Amino acid sequence: MKSKPLRLLLVDDHQVVLLGLQALFSSVQSFEVVATARNASQAMAEFERVRPDVVLLDVRLPDRSGFDVCREIKLAGNDTKVIILTSHADDEVVLKAITAGADGYLLKEIDTLLLITSIKKVAAGESILDPAISKNVMELLRNATSDRPADRFDQLSPQERRILELVSKGKTNKEIAMEMSLSDKTVKNYFSHILEKLQMSRRSQAAAFFVEQTHRLGRDLQS
Repeated sequence: MKSKPLRLLLVDDHQVVLLGLQALFSSVQSFEVVATARNASQAMAEFERVRPDVVLLDVRLPDRSGFDVCREIKLAGNDTKVIILTSHADDEVVLKAITAGADGYLLKEIDTLLLITSIKKVAAGESILDPAISKNVMELLRNATSDRPADRFDQLSPQERRILELVSKGKTNKEIAMEMSLSDKTVKNYFSHILEKLQMSRRSQAAAFFVEQTHRLGRDLQS
């Protein structure tokens, strides 16, 4: 019995990218492009309409970020997989994608055959990182979780834990300040203290620390 093709939703603000992906996937019998979108609002509308198996999603969209779209799709509670397909290789962007729940992160420079194989692997339940970035990200995660992480987390106050949680969700200091009714300077000072307590120097390290502790310790980090 012939298996059903994987149903894809493509999301990118550049029409030429969408057309190129559609042309590529039209030659793959195991894929079917069921919808495309050029912004976050269209993406969520099409997602609700077609409920695809896999969403290929850029991080930069005109109305909202791809991270927001990824979170909403994951919160929908179905089995749709999300692959970030972007030109951004910065490790902080990659970690934002991971914290948003993305199942894969690939660069647009990827070989077409590897892209096709990666989509199939993600649809089957695997998590995929582009080979060009996986080493740096894994090293970042290791550095963020060494030296008795539970002890370092316990040093944080409830306010600092809340700020760290928002950082892990990709929020800027300004956004955190608005959400917590604090000044930008206060948030900046809080985060400096957080980095000092965690013995870290980068925002991305702290975000990775929070994500890893959520899985490793099984604790309620929002308490």
